[in-house]
Amino acid sequence: QVHLVESGGGLVQAGGSLRLSCAASGGAFSRYTMAWFRRAPGKEREFVATIRGSGGSTYYLDSVKGRFTISRDNAKNMVYLQMNVLKPEDTAVYYCAADDTCRGCSVGVYEYWGQGTQVTVSS
Repeated sequence: QVHLVESGGGLVQAGGSLRLSCAASGGAFSRYTMAWFRRAPGKEREFVATIRGSGGSTYYLDSVKGRFTISRDNAKNMVYLQMNVLKPEDTAVYYCAADDTCRGCSVGVYEYWGQGTQVTVSS
C-alpha cells in the first residue's frame, strides 16, 4: 500500500510560479511511475505530467509543455511539479498518482492517489 500526500498548492497571480510536492510512503518508490493530474471546477480530471521510476522519461500535457517540469528524488521518496508562467486556466485541484505495473497508465488508471492540493491562479 502506497500513501501519497501532496503539498505546495496555493493562490498565485498569473505569470507566477508554484512548486508542488508529493511525499510517498509504504512502497518501493523507485519502481513506481508517478504522475500529476488535475481537476478544474466543472471539468473532468486530466493528465498533467508523468515520470518513470528511473526518472529518465517524462511526458506532459501539451498545454503545460515548456512551463511545467516533473521531477523525482528516489532517495527521499518525493515527486515534484514545478509550475512556471501560471495561467488562470491552470486553476484546479492537483493530484499525485502512483502505479507499479502501469498497465492502465495510458488511459489514466493509476493504483494510488493522493488527496489533492488546490492551485488557484488569479488574473
